Amino acid sequence: MNYTIESDQCSNHLLNAYIPMVKFIASIMGKNCEVVLHDLTNPENSIVAIENGGISGRKVGGPITDLVLKVMQEGAYKDVDFISNYKASVKGDRTCRSSSYFIKNEDGNIIGVLCVNVDVTVFEDVKSYLDDFIMTGFQNDTQKPLQSHNTDVFESLHETVEDVLENMISKVLNEYDLSPERLSIDEKLNVVRTLNEAGLFLLKGGVSELANKLKVSEATVYRYLSKVK
Repeated sequence: MNYTIESDQCSNHLLNAYIPMVKFIASIMGKNCEVVLHDLTNPENSIVAIENGGISGRKVGGPITDLVLKVMQEGAYKDVDFISNYKASVKGDRTCRSSSYFIKNEDGNIIGVLCVNVDVTVFEDVKSYLDDFIMTGFQNDTQKPLQSHNTDVFESLHETVEDVLENMISKVLNEYDLSPERLSIDEKLNVVRTLNEAGLFLLKGGVSELANKLKVSEATVYRYLSKVK
């Protein structure tokens, strides 16, 4: 994907300084590396620059990710400058090794994120084959698989806000055996609490989409939200 950005899409001068880095990093890492710059003042259309967007199918004007929403909601960026080498999923059962650098203003508040997503799907397939081949006949009960430094971090890369909302809500609702409309009040409150902690309601349409899934009114979702905050 060509490096393109409209001049009025990123008004913050601090973020503008990172725009050349998008093309720079991608030129070093090659075509299997997607580099994205997010403007967090506009989460529904946060992508202001992107290289090799064909990896995730995203483009300028695309939305924020579920992981960045959670970082914003929890304020995790206050304690660290970046998170690196975590797993991100892409449509088509592809996997990326991803890293995100938090861009902060003079007050220490997060205003943007520079993300690097390396498509490692083919390498995972090769690793799986080699692991299976090498370990044949050499079983060792004491051997432990290598662990990533960020096994507790996971991200989904989606092209549209609707996909982001659908993924976040479905992930929580799938933890229950009952259909959404049959959940008890306490269970629905837990759903709202979990999604609030994940940052769902930072996105426009979050309340409406959840109300639709739970088969309740938006006013009811707002009432639940006021109880769990």
